[in-house]
Amino acid sequence: MSAMRFFAMTCAAMPLSLILFAPVFPAAAADKDVIVEQPDANLSPKQHVNQLFEQLKRERDPDKASGIADEIRTEWNDSGSATVNLLMQWADKAIQEKRTAAALDFLDQAIALKPDYAESWNRRATLNYANDNYRKSMSDIERVLDIEPRHFGALSGMAAILMETGNDALALKAWERFLAIYPANRSAQEQMNTLSEKLAGSRT
Repeated sequence: MSAMRFFAMTCAAMPLSLILFAPVFPAAAADKDVIVEQPDANLSPKQHVNQLFEQLKRERDPDKASGIADEIRTEWNDSGSATVNLLMQWADKAIQEKRTAAALDFLDQAIALKPDYAESWNRRATLNYANDNYRKSMSDIERVLDIEPRHFGALSGMAAILMETGNDALALKAWERFLAIYPANRSAQEQMNTLSEKLAGSRT
């Protein structure tokens, strides 16, 4: 399955607020126990996220890694501002109702109020992607990665756009960056292997 088709299927099946940007690759199986290390109560939100990323990098079980990634997404969804959080909720509702102009307006307001909040840029990147505006989507993705270089969702989105526009070598580098952060993601592994084989074939 191509990265683009997987992204389209994921977008259709899940609320935008849950997919962040690009494929949220297979979730933990419902019949397996996914245990995530409990954070130290004294940790700040930033320290907790750093701890989760350390766990994600070490974890080799895909289901357990998916549980850790979900915790990271949960942390990312809180901007620390009640106003920005409300704007993000309004944007999600507008997106679900296909009111694109309103959604963009809410996201623009969230970005203006808290420009260092990666998820408002990430959500706008998703919306721009859905509207086939790859240039604006890529610009927003780059801003997300300036704020949070470990944002695996944004890296996945970057790889998808690069693949769609025929930049396979750069897409491969994006998947490599993704897997350095989230090594247990099987779909990302498959995408990288497919691209590696394709590029190797083109050189023979």
